[in-house]
Amino acid sequence: MQFVDAAQVETLRALLAPTGWWGRTRQFACALRGRARTPHGLLVVGPPADEPWHLTAHLADESRLAGLPELEPTLVRWTPPPGAPAHLSVGIDRLRQAGRSETLLVVSAEPAPWPLLERISDARKAGSAVFALDGGDPELDGLAHEALAVDPAAAPVSFDGAQHLVSLAIGESSFVPDPGTAAPRTRRALSRLLDAISGPQHL
Repeated sequence: MQFVDAAQVETLRALLAPTGWWGRTRQFACALRGRARTPHGLLVVGPPADEPWHLTAHLADESRLAGLPELEPTLVRWTPPPGAPAHLSVGIDRLRQAGRSETLLVVSAEPAPWPLLERISDARKAGSAVFALDGGDPELDGLAHEALAVDPAAAPVSFDGAQHLVSLAIGESSFVPDPGTAAPRTRRALSRLLDAISGPQHL
């Protein structure tokens, strides 16, 4: 695992701060963290062809390392194969059972297909909070209580980079307070983010 030093963290902060992305991502992550209260009640779902494995894995790491079981995510899949491990076998019908104790995080770089929008709408009507990390989808943003749109033509980070930012921010009580004292976990997350933005850092 690679690490970043204080100068690189400061460079990253300097790069993103003027764009507003540092603050926007932290606001989104803090709202999500404040709403997720039930272990495994953070339901992460995406379109059938692009399930959000990547972000779910990082959220699971952050939940474990930060000692925040309420952030332990559940990956909701469209067609889990027979015999899949328990944590990979939660089907899309799980959203029909979602209620006030669950939080739905929708991750979709492309416009959400109608079957997904329909299930999101049902979950919202049942009382679930809906968060969306997307590519600027008006239909999805209209259903979400909180949305973070990654415009590929204007955002300073890729959609993958935005997912790293969210996973980094959600595990922290505050965003990186001091680049010189960032904990190893924080530095590992920042290293992943730097890799996503500019390629692997060889230190």
